[in-house]
Amino acid sequence: MDMQENIWIALAFSFFFSGMEVAYLSANKLRYELDKNSRSLTSWILDLFFRNPNQFIATMLVGNAIALVVLSVQIVIESTDWLTSMWGNPVGVVICQAFCIALVVLFVGEFIPRLLFKMNPNFSLRLFAIPLFFIYILFYPIAKLFAFCSFLLLKLFGVKGVKVSRVYALGKVELDSFIQQSIEEAPQDEEMDTEVKMFQNALDFSNVRLRDCIVPRTEIVACDKQLGIDELRERFIETGLSKILVYNENIDDIVGYIHSSELFKHPTDWTTKIRPVPVVPETMTANKLMRLLMQEKKSLAVVVDEFGGTSGMVTLEDLVEEIFGEIEDEHDVKMHVAKKIADNEYILSGRLEIDSLNEMFDLDLPESDEYVTVAGMILHYYEDFPKPNETVVCGNYSFKIIRATATKIELVRMKVLEADEK
Repeated sequence: MDMQENIWIALAFSFFFSGMEVAYLSANKLRYELDKNSRSLTSWILDLFFRNPNQFIATMLVGNAIALVVLSVQIVIESTDWLTSMWGNPVGVVICQAFCIALVVLFVGEFIPRLLFKMNPNFSLRLFAIPLFFIYILFYPIAKLFAFCSFLLLKLFGVKGVKVSRVYALGKVELDSFIQQSIEEAPQDEEMDTEVKMFQNALDFSNVRLRDCIVPRTEIVACDKQLGIDELRERFIETGLSKILVYNENIDDIVGYIHSSELFKHPTDWTTKIRPVPVVPETMTANKLMRLLMQEKKSLAVVVDEFGGTSGMVTLEDLVEEIFGEIEDEHDVKMHVAKKIADNEYILSGRLEIDSLNEMFDLDLPESDEYVTVAGMILHYYEDFPKPNETVVCGNYSFKIIRATATKIELVRMKVLEADEK
């Protein structure tokens, strides 16, 4: 075997060990936790590696170090005579050799393998699991000695080593990554399972803001504290609701809510039966509000804006729907129109949420923190209230206003624009 073959072999081993190290650190641990009971040889080997992370990393470092030493020696031996005859200066020869070795190690032994193996780390580990196991056994004594020397060195300088637990705790980021990877690997025409969707909603629940699940101020059913009991009873019958918010003079001064069951007790003064309601800022996240409602044993809360005005209300049912999807009861009325009338043309309610619409019709409407609904997107782009029959263009979509008031967009006709229509 000549020198050049030795160089290529050493380079290949350096490439392999660097790649396996980054694949191990980048791998989706949840997938291995789920697969380790499959009783295959590969799963058993990978389980061994993940139960001994320090030993595995030490093995890869030792293997890479040996490969780099062999590579450096072979390059020096192969190039010394040639460079000396060409350059003549021994110092220049050493500098040139050092530069070449550093360049080769940096790109071929570090940069390229880290880039390639990070693209699909799980597949890489499974593919090379068996040869990795033999290398792991071969270098076990050296890697163990290396780890022990590192421990002594840390102890000498007073640094406490971190004890790695063998029980691996799966984090939210890894669970979310696993769900996203499963969705991406699924066939395009296959619908997402309900359980997977609920699981993903539960993971994303901590990022849901109240404005994403709020009943807006304009749709709140409330009554004045001065309302007569007969009128209040009629209000309950008309709406079919079990709870109605009560305000003092105007809706920005909500004092609580009244439950329909209180009217069966024939109170002489129904205002004495008003129950307090939590008041929360619209910047609060949905998971915090759910905890608050469960702690206080309440089922609804009033949401206020930064100026103290009522911006809407949120019920416990609204929060639960963020995880489990739409929950219909006997009082729910489908008011939001979403109908495809032709290729690339739709009739939509202004209150439809953008993310729901994208999922429903496989669209790519732009989502933003500035708005949640179709009406919100139109107002964001138009910066005014459009009149009926007026057309508003938002990126690749045009909206013709079918029905609107001076303060609300109720119904629109949306068209997906082709390239020649923009």
